[in-house]
Amino acid sequence: MKLTVTLDRDEDGIWIAECPSIPGCVSQGSTREEALENVKEAIQLCLDVRAEQGFPLTIETQQVEVYA
Repeated sequence: MKLTVTLDRDEDGIWIAECPSIPGCVSQGSTREEALENVKEAIQLCLDVRAEQGFPLTIETQQVEVYA
């Protein structure tokens, strides 16, 4: 399964990784690479919990175009 994740840095320089198609699925790391590895583990755990609870594994996400 391939999922999109977002990466951002907080005010302390910690990398935050989030999977938008799984509500609440967020992890972090001191490096970009660490955050990506950590979010992979978080995704697996979130998918397991959602499956156990009978929720859909992911929610729909879509890109929209805005003009700024």
